[in-house]
Amino acid sequence: MTVIEKPTKHRRLVMLMIFVCVAITFLDRGNISLTAPLMGKELGIDPEHMGWILSGFSWTYALFQIPSGWLVDRIRPRYFYPAILILWSVATVFLGIAGSFIALFCLRLLIGALEAPSYPINNQVVTSWFPDRERAGAIGFYTSAQFLGLAFLQPLLLQLEAVHGWRSVFYITGLGGLVWGLVWWLCYRNPRDSRANAAEVELISSGGGLVDLGSDSKAKRPFSWDDMFTVFKYRKLWGVYIGQFAVTSCQWFFLTWFPTYLITYRHLSVPKTPLYVAIPFLAAFVGVQLAGFASDRMLRSGLSLGVARKTPIIIGLFLSASIVGANFVDSPEAVIAFMALAFFGNGLASIGWSLISHVAPRHLIGLTGGTFNCISNLSGISTPLVFGYLAQTGHIAVGFVYVSTIAVIGALSYILVIGKLERVE
Repeated sequence: MTVIEKPTKHRRLVMLMIFVCVAITFLDRGNISLTAPLMGKELGIDPEHMGWILSGFSWTYALFQIPSGWLVDRIRPRYFYPAILILWSVATVFLGIAGSFIALFCLRLLIGALEAPSYPINNQVVTSWFPDRERAGAIGFYTSAQFLGLAFLQPLLLQLEAVHGWRSVFYITGLGGLVWGLVWWLCYRNPRDSRANAAEVELISSGGGLVDLGSDSKAKRPFSWDDMFTVFKYRKLWGVYIGQFAVTSCQWFFLTWFPTYLITYRHLSVPKTPLYVAIPFLAAFVGVQLAGFASDRMLRSGLSLGVARKTPIIIGLFLSASIVGANFVDSPEAVIAFMALAFFGNGLASIGWSLISHVAPRHLIGLTGGTFNCISNLSGISTPLVFGYLAQTGHIAVGFVYVSTIAVIGALSYILVIGKLERVE
């Protein structure tokens, strides 16, 4: 009698490992928002210049997305991920030593460049480890780390800052990244080289997972300008790029100006701020978890791929537009309610990477992901600068009108521009 081998579930461990990577990634790009009020006061940095520091990360993060995507298609994630993680963690520690605008801005530029490959690597790993019907849930799970990690760790870091000063925030977050980089190098393997049994590898492969991505068995393509032209020439891809720009425009407010907005412009006391900071991030965590697993459930129930993947994103972007409501209320509780609703919607809309897994050319997963992340994270430049300028001129409320308008444009992009969800070949 033939015994049928039961598939292992090693991919769940991989999903958890990516979750930790994403938590560290977003903590290291958002930690400076916690220190901005005290840092600015101690170093004499005004709101407009602080806007430049807060945006510095995204200048290089966006600029290096396309070359990073090209590299991701060529360097195994087991080695590439820990290398960049350890290097940006060292730069994070140096933020705690910096004492001037120039030093802070340059270090943020360096961290942005080093973090640039992180999400293309995440996308490559999840595309190689998960079949189509599980991929949105996996992406939703690890994406939620950017909200859950900040929700629980930001309040702790604010308390750390209150006791030991703002520099301690960078020392602790940098040390955490150094340790995790070593853990990834020791533990991560591609599907065929891992502890996953043959049945699990077959389950992934037969379900649409590209199990040879990021392995030496996959032939490496030489650089081609035709590949660059491919990732820019399709309307379908531009629809996804524009939609994700709208998603990240809202995110970058919360990652940069949100704590300063509560303390400086809503006059919340520092002891109350950690609780209020955490609530919208918890709401976003719930939103992204709901989006990922609801999307996969819709797909398994027989709805089309386009409906299953795009519906949570469109609803989420319209909900993100509710952030403008904070301009029309006075109580801290009402402000946080609008912020939480908007960030819940942002969480719903944060599974855009699942569309890249479905529409990117098979041989250009990394390059398409890099282009997607480059264009979307131009918002990391625009949003902090817009809020910095408006704060300096006394019109910070207009910033929420800007974010709300971009969110509506993003929803319309998913409705009117993308069309049928299918892979570009």
